[in-house]
Amino acid sequence: MRLLYIEDNEKLALNTSASLHEAGFVVDVVHTAEDALHSVKSYEYDALILDLGLPDQDGLEILPRIKAHNPQLPILICTARDALEERIKGLNAGSDDYIVKPFAVSELIARVNAVLRRPGGVLGMTLTLGNVSYETTDRTVAIDGVVARFSKRELALLELFLRRPDRVVSKDVIENALYGFNEATTPNAIDVLTHRLRKKLIEKGASIEILNLRGIGYVLRAPAE
Repeated sequence: MRLLYIEDNEKLALNTSASLHEAGFVVDVVHTAEDALHSVKSYEYDALILDLGLPDQDGLEILPRIKAHNPQLPILICTARDALEERIKGLNAGSDDYIVKPFAVSELIARVNAVLRRPGGVLGMTLTLGNVSYETTDRTVAIDGVVARFSKRELALLELFLRRPDRVVSKDVIENALYGFNEATTPNAIDVLTHRLRKKLIEKGASIEILNLRGIGYVLRAPAE
């Protein structure tokens, strides 16, 4: 899952994004309203964390513009404005939650997960194909009922495939979902990652199969009935 984190305090943004990454999220960090609007129009995000005190424009002013571009995008305001009136303004402007600084990162992560579990969100469901099941809330995989261990990046790729069974997934889609725009990737990084995931699934007895459509992308196939 990919998040956009809009925060003008660079130290806070660095530390918080590191914790979000450790929790399994891909995180893009921007520090201005202009960069935030550009990112929303250029990439697909599962949720957005928005500071209000941005240097070039107030966060409440860009929130409706973000919602206009992507009405379903969950937005969590994260700000030092703690007055009741400000919270009401933020929620009425279209945010899905409101957290006041200073905050515990664990609470921020919990709140992000909470908005992603709401109806239409990407969490709170079990993805199942063949003998493989993936719990989106705690990001655990079971094969024939036995918990199987994968790296964070492998889990992210498996989830991406399970959400698109029997559909071609291009390398561009994979790169957009799994890597932030500040993460350097090698030309064959996706091939290597997919090969590693395919090998582990085979070793663990998974009945699903990842096919490589050379020059096009990949397809996750369910077992033949």
